[in-house]
Amino acid sequence: MTESWRGLVLRFHFYAGVLVGPFVLIAALTGVLYAATPQLESWIYSDKLRVPGSEQTVPLSRQVQAAVTAGGGGAPVAVRPAPEPGATTRVLFSSPDLGSSEQRAVFVDPGTGEVVGDLVTYGSSGVLPLRTALDKIHANLLLGEPGRLYSELAASWLWVVALGGVVLWFSRRRAVKPRPATRRHAVIGLWVLVGALFLSATGLTWSTYAGENVADLRKAFGWTTPALDVAGSGDHAGHTAGTPTTGSPSEVDGVLSVARSAGIDAKAVEIGFPKAGGAWKVAEVERGLPTQADAVAVRGGAVVDRVDFADFPLVAKLSRWGVDAHMGVLFGWLNQVLLLLLGLGLAAMVVLGYRIWWLRRPTRGFGRPVPRGQWRKVPRGQLAAVLVLAAGMGWFVPLFGLSLVAFLVVDALVARRRVAEPV
Repeated sequence: MTESWRGLVLRFHFYAGVLVGPFVLIAALTGVLYAATPQLESWIYSDKLRVPGSEQTVPLSRQVQAAVTAGGGGAPVAVRPAPEPGATTRVLFSSPDLGSSEQRAVFVDPGTGEVVGDLVTYGSSGVLPLRTALDKIHANLLLGEPGRLYSELAASWLWVVALGGVVLWFSRRRAVKPRPATRRHAVIGLWVLVGALFLSATGLTWSTYAGENVADLRKAFGWTTPALDVAGSGDHAGHTAGTPTTGSPSEVDGVLSVARSAGIDAKAVEIGFPKAGGAWKVAEVERGLPTQADAVAVRGGAVVDRVDFADFPLVAKLSRWGVDAHMGVLFGWLNQVLLLLLGLGLAAMVVLGYRIWWLRRPTRGFGRPVPRGQWRKVPRGQLAAVLVLAAGMGWFVPLFGLSLVAFLVVDALVARRRVAEPV
């Protein structure tokens, strides 16, 4: 890399890191907390999740009916049979009183058919209140949709800052020995580079604005996840709060038997009650490897449609694996450890980055860490190509584009003000 480009990348990396550092730090620390909680959650809610093992179980239909009775007679929307001995069955109910993607889960002892408790669960993975709270802090700081901008901003800039740091490290002047804080910052950055790029990419798929562009791109190229045709449902993703369902609890035994015969053999499955005129949906919900995400639609004792993970487009498979790895469930406890190390590494890198800024602050006689005007040293043709690329990225990742423009405007205003100040 030429010295002209190095100066521009250094200035951009330095000030971009100062700008987005707080957002990356919060996202990293809340992500660490989220990754560390599955075992804690299992312990906290053990009275609802675990029951004494029993060689005999009551029919699933009786378990569902017990949950319906305990739930005040409301209609269930789905049931997750106990995946193993000693685990409870979950019967899920929607309610207009719950938030988006939330459901009420009634837990039933499959050995006795007795209800042992209920909790509010969140999302397709059915996380319980502790992880739900941490998930919302990580995603939006408990501020709802406006709060999602913080996490999208962090994901939008993380890969840019990370790659810029790598370029600077490998283009540094070998004769100049970096300061200890700078060296530690760079070494940690190199170790967490791949993970940082992964978290940035998968985080953007969940984001509000960039995520919409990713969804449009996948749709345009036919990379979307195949949807099960549950006729009359109007929503392949599942039931929403207040949506009326049909089907009797007495039917679930036969529906599950048909699905098992059709190859739905995962231990963890979810049986979705049909909406008016629709079919039952039985889907595998294993989140780890090997991936089990097949699903069938059942009506009248027969399978009327099916979707198999083996037939997913490659991008849809990668998306599923990416989401599960981001959540820390794809590789079991190893996934959790990797996320813990990655999150702590990102946090340390941000803290060291601010230490570098503090050590080089103007009041200590260093002047501005990187002088303005570095772009003037770059060949015009190369600069134009980079600007076109940045404009394209800014369009696809809107928060990156808007914040970049805001940064350049503020930087220019500060420069003009200092020039105008009397000597």
